[in-house]
Amino acid sequence: MDLQKAKSVIEAVLFASGVPVSKEELCEITGLDTAGEIAEEMSLEWEKENRGLVIKKVSGKFYICTNKNYFEYITKLVEPRKQNGLSNAALETLSIVVYNQPVTRSTIEFIRGVNSDAPLNKLLERGLVEECGRMETPGKPLIYRTTDVFLQAFGLEDLSDMPNINTIPLQTLFYGDKGDNEQSTPLDTENTQEG
Repeated sequence: MDLQKAKSVIEAVLFASGVPVSKEELCEITGLDTAGEIAEEMSLEWEKENRGLVIKKVSGKFYICTNKNYFEYITKLVEPRKQNGLSNAALETLSIVVYNQPVTRSTIEFIRGVNSDAPLNKLLERGLVEECGRMETPGKPLIYRTTDVFLQAFGLEDLSDMPNINTIPLQTLFYGDKGDNEQSTPLDTENTQEG
């Protein structure tokens, strides 16, 4: 198979799959040992050409999505989804899972200081976190971690792309992105009714 046909096959497979496809799957489908490298090359080419679609990676798997540079045009065609965003409680819970995974529900609740059943269940329902086993301690509590859906939703290839929590200025943690503005108020915590 020549290079152009290989690129066309990879493009068609990634487009049709609708879910991320591993390098091994691409190699098996195309019969080429270099299918992963070709997909990487295509990703760079598409980015350089500023195409409407881009090839991204999540957990080492390839997928096609629209180029974020054209978001404003896409929203004119497609009505935005009516799915509600995450509550403050869910965002807090998600950040605890991200930076402490694998983590138990009791650890999440200890860090937050309140019951976290509702926000954790919302994250499970949305597929952002998943159960990944049980801890080998008395009671064998469930442990949780983030998923590829989380990585994809936040545009990350893997967890190493997350900012180091130790490099985030302390004031940002307490006052949000307003930085050193003396008129800043602490982050809104009134909307944490989920727990």
